[in-house]
Amino acid sequence: MTQDANIRNAPLMSARRSFYPFNAEQTINILSEFGPLVTMFIVNAFWGINDGTWALIVTTIIAIAVMFYVFHRPPVFPLIASSVTIIFGALTLITNDPMWVQIKVTIFNTLFGVFLISGLWLKKNFFKHVFEKTFHYTDEGWNKFTWSFALFFFLTAVANEYVRRTFQDEQLYYIFGQEMNGVNVWILFKIAIVLPISGLYAWVLSRLMQKHRIPDRANES
Repeated sequence: MTQDANIRNAPLMSARRSFYPFNAEQTINILSEFGPLVTMFIVNAFWGINDGTWALIVTTIIAIAVMFYVFHRPPVFPLIASSVTIIFGALTLITNDPMWVQIKVTIFNTLFGVFLISGLWLKKNFFKHVFEKTFHYTDEGWNKFTWSFALFFFLTAVANEYVRRTFQDEQLYYIFGQEMNGVNVWILFKIAIVLPISGLYAWVLSRLMQKHRIPDRANES
């Protein structure tokens, strides 16, 4: 009965994946990255950078706890990113300078891009090691996937640094008719531009990766 039900549900699952290719773990990973930023954006707009940074740290810790509860272990990449967020958020509170929480993205994305490329050079593909149980691709597919994301991390690091330097915290800017300081412009950039572009990029890349899927293992899953 279970096998028959799986066969009947296969077309529905295939249609869902073609529209929304992210599984539960990936969805929570995305929410853990951008949920705290949305909270920081709202709190910073009403109460200032210190309260906004506290909101970022607290919601990041909550996100880590949720990942532990749902998956019984922390996904590696979100845990690393969340830990770095907490460290740089603490530096912002200690120095009262929002530069730290902003520059974290530049530093982390650049170093992670270097890490991914170094892994390829050493024949140690990070994404293959982490996601091989979920996605089954050829070595060529994993290498292309990793190169693509390394490039994406570099591009987002450059874009983040440009926005951080262009919009200063002590100045006010009018964006879409709303008055915002530099930090909220930066957060809005992350939420309104980086988030949808990241989702679209991951979706397009997941479609392109289908030609590298290993058929036998795909049928087993």
